[in-house]
Amino acid sequence: MREGWHNWLLAAAWMAMIFILSSRPQLPELERDWLDLVVKKLGHMVGYGVLAWLYMRALGSSERGGRRTRLVSWLLAVAYALTDEYHQTFVAGRNGSLVDVGIDAVGAGTAMLLQWWMSRRRGVVRRVPGVQ
Repeated sequence: MREGWHNWLLAAAWMAMIFILSSRPQLPELERDWLDLVVKKLGHMVGYGVLAWLYMRALGSSERGGRRTRLVSWLLAVAYALTDEYHQTFVAGRNGSLVDVGIDAVGAGTAMLLQWWMSRRRGVVRRVPGVQ
């Protein structure tokens, strides 16, 4: 919690948004079934990727603990995905899906890999010819 309580508040707000969206009996649909499916599944990936990133910020990160922080953030996002899919089993017109949990896990994992890659790039010192 090195970064402060406001990061936990952002994560909680994002979780509330996910909860509200999954409480709706029906989401708007696109005209083409395949496009509707792609957009909704990408929404799952992005939504849980952002959630994992928010958890990571709330947990704080250091070079030594970065790997552990990313893992815990991923696990928290997947745990929330499980509870959200369970929640959907109580919403009329919705159902819970382990496939969606898997998609959420991929989105959260992708966000953590992207964060790792970006942190590695920032840590690399590039030598520019002629500059000391």
